[in-house]
Amino acid sequence: MSPSAWNRTFWVVFVANLVTAIGMMSFLPFFPSFLEELGIEDRDELAAWTGVVFGAAPLAAAVMGPIWGSIGDRFGRKLMVLRSLLAITFFVGAMGFARTPWELLILRFGQGIFSGFVPPSITLVSIAAPKDRQGRVAGSLQSALAIGSIVGPLVGAFLQGEFGIRSVFTFVAVASGLSALSIGLFAEEEPGLRTTLERFSPTTVLGSTWRDLAIIFRAQGLRTAVLVLFLVQFGLGATNPLMELLVRDLWKGDPARIPHLTSLLFTAPAIAIVVATPLWGRFGDRVGHRRALLRSALGSAVAFVLHGLAPAYALLFGARLAIGATSAGSNAAAFGVAAVETRPENRGSAFGAVFSARALAVSLGAMVGGTLAAWIGIRGLFWVAGGTVGVALLIGRYSSAKSSASESGPADAGRGPRAPSEDPGAGELSSAATGARDEAARNTLEGEERTPSRRTPAP
Repeated sequence: MSPSAWNRTFWVVFVANLVTAIGMMSFLPFFPSFLEELGIEDRDELAAWTGVVFGAAPLAAAVMGPIWGSIGDRFGRKLMVLRSLLAITFFVGAMGFARTPWELLILRFGQGIFSGFVPPSITLVSIAAPKDRQGRVAGSLQSALAIGSIVGPLVGAFLQGEFGIRSVFTFVAVASGLSALSIGLFAEEEPGLRTTLERFSPTTVLGSTWRDLAIIFRAQGLRTAVLVLFLVQFGLGATNPLMELLVRDLWKGDPARIPHLTSLLFTAPAIAIVVATPLWGRFGDRVGHRRALLRSALGSAVAFVLHGLAPAYALLFGARLAIGATSAGSNAAAFGVAAVETRPENRGSAFGAVFSARALAVSLGAMVGGTLAAWIGIRGLFWVAGGTVGVALLIGRYSSAKSSASESGPADAGRGPRAPSEDPGAGELSSAATGARDEAARNTLEGEERTPSRRTPAP
């Protein structure tokens, strides 16, 4: 792909992600209000339903992420982007006609099964990007999502106040439909970086997905990154869906302002993410994405504790800024680790695995959080979230020590020279050759076992 074609594809994907993110974030913060309109009145039941409905889509997306990634590696990433955007158009648009919580839940599951536009979007752009820019490319596209998260809640609060909450779903359908149209018309893909096309069948797809994941997770750094990201996102998933209910507890003024104040609590971390994500991406490119992942997890643990201590809305707003700035690093760093530790023809599967870990964490966190809130309160959830991220840090440190010990021990004798790590900061989670930071090292994949490339020759 020529540089001009890659630049055009990057900006088309960036804008499509931005527009779709605005649409998605215009309704996600307001499930409690919509569920009340559908007939849920009890506070504990409302919290439980909010968690289940919020978590349904990411749960389905977590199951389907690696499968769609494997299909995309064979049939094309552009096709997968179009599939995800058109699914959002259909399923979210239909939510505006839901009459019961169960209908809403079914549509959320459908959305999760067929959508998931982030991994194929990042894969489509990163597959032709230079190796030393992988973190920045992933970070830039994550920033598009964050900018959408700034505008989306404000748009949703406005539409809800002026036209009712059902109008928000129509807006989302139109936004994602326009995004799909722009991708179809202007984005390009390099077909030579697809894996060999096998005969398509459900058995073939599942088998190839399993083989892809087996290859991907041979990398110790990627396994650790996925686990740390999972636990960070679990904490976020447990607390974000109930933010509107927490605002109701803290705010003593005009109740009509609650939707707007809730939207600000989603906009604040999104602003922090916009600022912090490119910085985390560059930090990861410079010192190592795995090291950046652990640093961001430490900051997230502190930010969750601050949420639980906030006695007033203003302090809660500050804590939201902190969680946005710190959690941005876990997303950018995990995708950065996946980019540098996998071959281009397997990158869709790797990004799908990272996305699935995040989606599964958000889903389980939302479902557990909605139920747990009835016992320990919403504030108690933030303490649990902080403890969960603390576990992630311990696991990361243990993995670092174990990896360093195993790679420097006598077991390495007779193996021959190890390939230098692509991650110049890998010493925090694996002992890489400290001098391998030049371009030659970036073109060498870490690990002892490599399967033959299945790349289809470019036409």
